[in-house]
Amino acid sequence: MATRIKILPENLTNKIAAGEVVERPASVVKELVENALDAGCSEVAVEIEAGGRRLIKVTDSGCGMSREDALLALERHATSKIASDGDLFSLATLGFRGEALPSIASVSRFSIATRENGAIEGTEIYVEGGRVKEVRACGMAEGTVISVRNLFFNTPARLKFMKSSDTEAGHVGDLLAKLAISRPDVRFVYKNDGRTVFRALDADLRERVATLLGRGVAADLYPLAFNDGPLEVQGLIAKPECSRSAASHLYTYINGRFIKDKVVQHAVLQAYRNFMERGRYPVVVLFIAVPPEEVDVNVHPTKHEVRFREQGRMHDAIQAAVESVLRATPWVRKQTAPQFAPPRPASAASEARVAEVREVLAGYSPGKQRQQTFSLPPAAPIRRREESVPPPPAVRAEEDETGVNPAAKGYFSTLSVIGQFNASYILCQDGTDLVIIDQHAAHERVAFEKLKTQFAAAGVESQRLLFAETVEFSFKEAATIREHGSEISRLGFSLEEFGGATWLLNAVPRLLSATDYLRTLRDILEELLSLGRSRTFTDVLEEMLSRIACHSVVRGVRHLGGEEIRALFAQMDATQFSSNCPHGRPVLRSLTLPEIERMFKRQ
Repeated sequence: MATRIKILPENLTNKIAAGEVVERPASVVKELVENALDAGCSEVAVEIEAGGRRLIKVTDSGCGMSREDALLALERHATSKIASDGDLFSLATLGFRGEALPSIASVSRFSIATRENGAIEGTEIYVEGGRVKEVRACGMAEGTVISVRNLFFNTPARLKFMKSSDTEAGHVGDLLAKLAISRPDVRFVYKNDGRTVFRALDADLRERVATLLGRGVAADLYPLAFNDGPLEVQGLIAKPECSRSAASHLYTYINGRFIKDKVVQHAVLQAYRNFMERGRYPVVVLFIAVPPEEVDVNVHPTKHEVRFREQGRMHDAIQAAVESVLRATPWVRKQTAPQFAPPRPASAASEARVAEVREVLAGYSPGKQRQQTFSLPPAAPIRRREESVPPPPAVRAEEDETGVNPAAKGYFSTLSVIGQFNASYILCQDGTDLVIIDQHAAHERVAFEKLKTQFAAAGVESQRLLFAETVEFSFKEAATIREHGSEISRLGFSLEEFGGATWLLNAVPRLLSATDYLRTLRDILEELLSLGRSRTFTDVLEEMLSRIACHSVVRGVRHLGGEEIRALFAQMDATQFSSNCPHGRPVLRSLTLPEIERMFKRQ
């Protein structure tokens, strides 16, 4: 009887292994650059074409290999980094499984040229689809050059899952940024389609972070050094205001290896819990050093997940390390004392205006990134209640003072305004009912519906900035801007590529012109990064518009005059779904007279 279980051919097993290791071009770059770092290189250059689909070339100045070692390196589970079971629990290298090169070679047209230190000549090997086609001697500098062409040429099903060239290039740049931050002593060069994206010279950690994440981010980072027995935590953490809407800027490393570990992330977020609003994530660069036997990195093919022997102790120590810096609030101590203007003469209005201008100019700093806030009119002087808001009429007239029948108005315009509570809620009377309106939620719904109407027409109304601002984005964010440039433009933002990861911001949505529009833009980019996995642009459109609407409305207290309240109510009457804000929170609540009387035991 013929057996149903068969041993798979070698070319098929290689492709299966490649599916675990080689997910996309960034996966190839990760494996090759990690090998270069393990080889002791002082410089590594990465060049890609068509997002890595056409070419991935990695050149390093490491120790190189002999002809025999180069041929053995193309065999599965062939490595120089471990030799016994015990070595798995004392790893000092990034790679150790010996699967990367044969897996990559099995799904590409692969060539490796390498020359050992002190050797007269190098060796070049060409592999196509996992089969060695040519081996020859070559002249080259010491080190290794690996070229991966036509990735997934023999597995067309995998090509269908590849994203656009810009998206894949963004993933490669983001991956290289993580590796480059982990080794500031190594020079990194990244080229995409012949254009140099970044060149990171060997420097200290802060300078490397400034090169890759931007000077603005680096200026908000503060050093961290913490020891707890064998555990050592070092790095840079940002002040709470420097936050993101996703965990894309959590750079955490265990013994020099970048990881995405839930225990480490939870410890960092717990440290920030009293400093940062919910839904925001800090910018941190943490290097955690523990004895190799205390952590297992052989958990996942990508090596991003780890397992700690004493998970609770690690969590508490990392949280304590981050809190040790946050508790000192160094960003507050660095701020200069506020400059107070001289007292203004009460009799001279012109001199008072000059003093106001001088005060604004004194606080102006052209070299800093602007953090604008909503400009409010000066609060009206406090008056007695009977002077500020007339009492509501006991009986409504058939026509109000404008001569318009109330029945012809909408619901909100027919309410009798009593006043404001805590400068956040508008108190109204509707017959015998008390109506409480959340003015922030009401403003947010009006702004949201206005944005939806504008976007459906020609796009959200934008306002050009007097001076264009330079903004540094991460590589994934920059790739998202290139891919979704038309959608971002319709949202009211005008961006122009300036070079590298730096862009010029020329215009912003008019509703955001007096707010922190950079934060809103970064949050929108995080939303767009989620496209293609499980959502489409239509799915996230309302979320992005509601985010713009929310940020365009002043939060907290704001005194509203009678005309402002009437204008808001008129807008609410002309707005759909006016009972709730875009996030689902209620705009108003009503208390009937019987309910109020029951509160006071009058029933």
